[in-house]
Amino acid sequence: MAQKWDGGHSSPVLCVGTAGGTEGLLASGAEGGEVTVWTQEGMPLAQLHLSSQEDVTCTAFSPTAPGLLYVSHGETVSVLDPRNLKGPIEELQNVGEDEINSLSVNETGTSLALADDSGAVRVVDLQTSKVCRTLRKHTNICSSVAFRPQRPQSLVSAGLDMQVMLWNLQKARPMWTYSLQEAAEEEDGHQQKAGQLFNPPLAHCISVASCGNVLACAAEDGRVHLTRIGSGSRHEQQGAIKAHSQGASQAHFLNFMPHPYWLATGGNDGVVALWDLSEDPLVAGEGKGQGSKVKATAHRRKPKSKAKAKPQSQGDATADAKDEMDLSEEASSADPNQRKIGPRLKFVHEDKVNWVCPAMLKGQPSLLVADQSQSLSVYSLAGL
Repeated sequence: MAQKWDGGHSSPVLCVGTAGGTEGLLASGAEGGEVTVWTQEGMPLAQLHLSSQEDVTCTAFSPTAPGLLYVSHGETVSVLDPRNLKGPIEELQNVGEDEINSLSVNETGTSLALADDSGAVRVVDLQTSKVCRTLRKHTNICSSVAFRPQRPQSLVSAGLDMQVMLWNLQKARPMWTYSLQEAAEEEDGHQQKAGQLFNPPLAHCISVASCGNVLACAAEDGRVHLTRIGSGSRHEQQGAIKAHSQGASQAHFLNFMPHPYWLATGGNDGVVALWDLSEDPLVAGEGKGQGSKVKATAHRRKPKSKAKAKPQSQGDATADAKDEMDLSEEASSADPNQRKIGPRLKFVHEDKVNWVCPAMLKGQPSLLVADQSQSLSVYSLAGL
């Protein structure tokens, strides 16, 4: 049963972030420019309404300075002090070329990466507050960006062009790109039935394990696509787990568990799940050459429409869910590359998931979930 955190918002909550640590604060953002800072007990500590009244799309704490909170809204990032939430310390205006979808601060606290609707990844030097690098290769909305732990000059991005890209900030071109569409077509080609269609693997959220070498990308096809980075930043291996019966919107590794390969996911099917990937051949570095034959490339692109996915009607969603479940059953029996592991924990949240945030709350591993409501839900992982 989820614990509810109420009283922090008057609009649907879109994102949640945590400062980490034993007494670390948490921050959530909502529609209409609402920002709320929470204690680990679930009490709203402070609230702020940004003057722009734009939706708050992401909140990210500095890993080296917990007194710095970065909040994206529109094309702007506001720098806030969560302990004194009276107004922005600084406004990084127009650092995005279009609406910003995702933020990531590198572990040295010196660079802020953002992904926006133009498809660009922009990197801000936090010492000068200026954009120092613009990375352009996505041909559609760039939905998510994440710095790699232990590698402050390296980051990954994912977008609605169904591409995952690895970047080094010293170079203007990606080190490699990986097409989720090609991988999905290879896996699904022999499973098509008349009248059945797969959702395209539009990439919504990317996360990197604390080892820095294993990526997880939540996609619209219900899968979480996994990638292992080898020595020399080579694209070494890829695979996927069928995580959700509808689009997977969230995937986040937990960095406070006994090993770094615990993964939390959330989806449009209203399910929140926790996975132990430590036994997966990709994570263990086994079975090289056994997976998909899709090769990473820095040149192949498939331009897609700029429009975001259209919302489904309830009837369509129900039918699609049934089809997806049927396809999932087929995939588990017919596709040797499809991961057969199941979730260690599964929470039927029922509402569409906007954000999943792993956090240690008073020493207990937990998942905070934002959905279409004005509340946050907290699921305990105690006992694992």
